[in-house]
Amino acid sequence: FIIRTVLSYCCYLPKPNITLKAINDKQTLVVSWLVKHSSFVGDIYEIELSRTEQLTVIYTVISAEYTWTWISDLPLECVDHSVRMRYYNQSDQSPWSNWITNSANDEIHIFPSSRVLRQGSSAMFCCIPPTGVNVKRMTFRNKEYRLLSIGGGVKAITVNNLTIPKGIIKHLLLTCDDATGNSVHVSNYISFPPQKPRNVGCVTFDMVSVSCTWDSPRKRLLHDRNVQIYTLHIENSDKSPFTCEQSSCTFPAVPHLQNYNISVWVKDKLGEEMERYSFNISDRVFPVVKSLSVNRGVTEATVSWSMQESLTHVNLICQVATVPLGTVEVNSFKLIIIIINLLSEDSFCDTKLEHLVPNTKYNVRVRCTVNGRLWGEWAEETFITDPLVSLDLWRRIQPLSNSRTRQVTLMWKPVTATINIQEYTVQWSQEGQTESKNSSVGQAVVSIGPGKCDFTVQAVLPSGTSIPANITIPPAEHKENLPVQKRLDSTSEGGFNLAWDDQSTATCGYVVEWCMLGNAVPCTPQWKVPEGNNALLLHASKFRAGHRYTFYIYGCTDNGYRLLEIQTGYSQEFNSVQRPSLVEPVQSTSSSVTLEWHYNEDDPAQPAFIMGYLVTVQEVGSVWLPDRSNVSVADPHVKFVTIESLKENTEYTCSVSALTKEGPGLPANITFRTKINYSSLIIKVLTPIFLLMGFTVLLWSQVKM
Repeated sequence: FIIRTVLSYCCYLPKPNITLKAINDKQTLVVSWLVKHSSFVGDIYEIELSRTEQLTVIYTVISAEYTWTWISDLPLECVDHSVRMRYYNQSDQSPWSNWITNSANDEIHIFPSSRVLRQGSSAMFCCIPPTGVNVKRMTFRNKEYRLLSIGGGVKAITVNNLTIPKGIIKHLLLTCDDATGNSVHVSNYISFPPQKPRNVGCVTFDMVSVSCTWDSPRKRLLHDRNVQIYTLHIENSDKSPFTCEQSSCTFPAVPHLQNYNISVWVKDKLGEEMERYSFNISDRVFPVVKSLSVNRGVTEATVSWSMQESLTHVNLICQVATVPLGTVEVNSFKLIIIIINLLSEDSFCDTKLEHLVPNTKYNVRVRCTVNGRLWGEWAEETFITDPLVSLDLWRRIQPLSNSRTRQVTLMWKPVTATINIQEYTVQWSQEGQTESKNSSVGQAVVSIGPGKCDFTVQAVLPSGTSIPANITIPPAEHKENLPVQKRLDSTSEGGFNLAWDDQSTATCGYVVEWCMLGNAVPCTPQWKVPEGNNALLLHASKFRAGHRYTFYIYGCTDNGYRLLEIQTGYSQEFNSVQRPSLVEPVQSTSSSVTLEWHYNEDDPAQPAFIMGYLVTVQEVGSVWLPDRSNVSVADPHVKFVTIESLKENTEYTCSVSALTKEGPGLPANITFRTKINYSSLIIKVLTPIFLLMGFTVLLWSQVKM
């Protein structure tokens, strides 16, 4: 149909002058013309469009615009497309303009080629053969389609409902075969048009730049050839559009602009889409926590952080959340809310965490907001509180000769060995006076008077001081009798199992003291506090076999520590004890011998307890005497023995060795000869003489008769 506008023209309508522009990849022709009769208003333009060299009119349109755009269903390269135009009105019309032609390709070709086509649409594909050659067949995705005659030997096919291939290769193959046997192959690509951005949102971290993000309703495939271009426009400013990423865009904030009206555009070869979004920049502040650090202590910690620049003189609300790691207790989570106003860009925020558990790993997180609606991301840090350092304190008291002064050696050791201790402070009070000194090691020597004295030792840590360790030295007048030593039986495991009677006067526990190397000199004191009972198991790894250890058991009273028991023993005994020293000459008779020896059975250097002695007697050159070769002395303090029933005038060898739990030790040997028994000898000589004399007398009396 033709739309006509009735105008009165007083002048001749000139022949139009038109221009034609072809956009091949969009199959679009753009017609434009100049209007020289500017005095006329409401001109009507009739445009005709023809296809092929015969100028067959295929489209007529009435337009009131100065440009006209037409989209072809057939690629422009397939055949010639020509356009002409004229003015007209109710009373007059202009001559037709000359035909302006967009010429087709004059070589063998398939169109479109290497083009992105819209998914779900229909497309026409043409094959232009050489002059005088006919097109025999056209296939799309290896499927032959019915040929359509376009003119001038050009053939075309129509493919409906284009779909995106599911395989890795996304192009679609189009083939044209002519009558001479030649084939031409081209590829095209199927994609979908741009999607309208959704969920557009914008934030600012520092009031200097703005970051916007959005989602795309449909994700593009990896090898999609339909490249998209995203731009962001600030519609209420004169800023040029900003080129963006696929789902985000960052641009400088416009000075003094609070309310932003933006539009996000996405364009590709199949079209364009746009979404608008408005916001107030003050409502979209997203504070960023920087430089989060923790200054830890034992039960407290100070959390410090800074904020992104350009947030000064803004009221911030910050949350500090703390939770110990590895716990499932609901009440262990703590949240602190503070209000901050930064005065300068280099200002730091801080808050104090209290009531923390010592030597515990914590996670602390901090986030802030400006208006309470938009919170920044959590910044987090992990830290471990310092151990609760306590000192295990002990003392040794040494009275000084010819003086009432006593020398106290204080010894201590941290319960936690891995803590960094800078030094120790020692403080003592006696008779109302208080003194102190520092020590870099776990020991201090202090001279005090005869009265009661209270000592306090603390470790100096990077984060403070340890729990005070206290000990009381009783008055010098407080004398106590040393208890009798008790011997301990060594166990098969080689350790010590100490036990003692529970004392009602020991109101604050017990302490067991011993020397590291046993009773050897010098002594390196060791001590251990049993956990609330009157028994203590010490493992063999802490002791050396063959060394005697003496354990002093103290009870803690209100007046200091009092010695309760002394126990001594070996973790493992050896029989390699010293030889006895025999006294010479030995005292012997014709039938016995008395042996004496010297021996220090209580020597603490011995590798075992001396339980007695073993004495053996052997006749030189003969076997052992049955049941009489070995004589045991059960009392280690008895150092002599008499052996009876020996032969007179006989040489014997005797040995004496100390007896231990593990057997006899090294022997001491001596050789002697028993004396001659002269009384027995006289009887032996006189008896035959008397018998002979009696026999002679008897014989003589018989002769006389």
